[in-house]
Amino acid sequence: MSDNNAASAPPAPLTLLGLGAMGVALARTWLAAGHPLTVWNRSPGRTAELAAAGARVAATAAEAVAASPLVVACLLDDASVREALAEADLTGKDLVDLTTSTPAESRTRAVWANERGARFLDGGIMAVPPMIGVPEAGGYVFYSGSRDVFDAHQEVLAVPVATRYVGADPGFAALHDVALLSAMTAMFAGARHAAALVENAGIDEKEFGALLADWLTAMAPATAAYAGGPAAENPTSPAVAEAGDATLLRTAQEQGVDTALLIASAGSVSGM
Repeated sequence: MSDNNAASAPPAPLTLLGLGAMGVALARTWLAAGHPLTVWNRSPGRTAELAAAGARVAATAAEAVAASPLVVACLLDDASVREALAEADLTGKDLVDLTTSTPAESRTRAVWANERGARFLDGGIMAVPPMIGVPEAGGYVFYSGSRDVFDAHQEVLAVPVATRYVGADPGFAALHDVALLSAMTAMFAGARHAAALVENAGIDEKEFGALLADWLTAMAPATAAYAGGPAAENPTSPAVAEAGDATLLRTAQEQGVDTALLIASAGSVSGM
């Protein structure tokens, strides 16, 4: 009987603070799923589309917080969250912070929220706006902090994108998020370096781009070994690795490409 009641329960209400590109994408999916949604944004002009779709637009962040038991923040940075919620009454609220932050900032925000009477859950979004509401795109959000908050709202949080709970430490979601983003940033930097090497060398750039994507895709599974510690990271002997690094550096110098990326990469590996 309880399963039938749960299945027929109306979509839960929530509040969303922040209507940047990601915030708007999240809002659209919650509205499309029938969730009563209250929104607030520092620039009111961004609320018109969502209001037409059924969202309630709050004049202030404090008003938006008061409207729902679940409050989701998706703002520019940690300072923006603190500023937006400065005058809000968080007593009895469940605050889910999807704002990109450092682990330390997330832990500090959790204590801050708890001291103001709220339960806290931090989130790290591993997706870009076009992936929101598209399950097959493969996006998801890391969550950490209060397990009770995650369990209570997982169904709502999973509407826009998949969820992955990674631990009770409020900083773990941010740490997972930033660690993966750091790897992505280095990968793109490496791809730009590769493209610079062949630029103006008479090599077809589109053909090379396809080779580059295929190569990185083929090598991607090997990156899992880095989680196994230094011994698992480099299957080649130190001498072979050092010779290979030297060749990469000489080639970059010959092609007139900055070697800073290679020097930093070689140093980080050898230093481990």
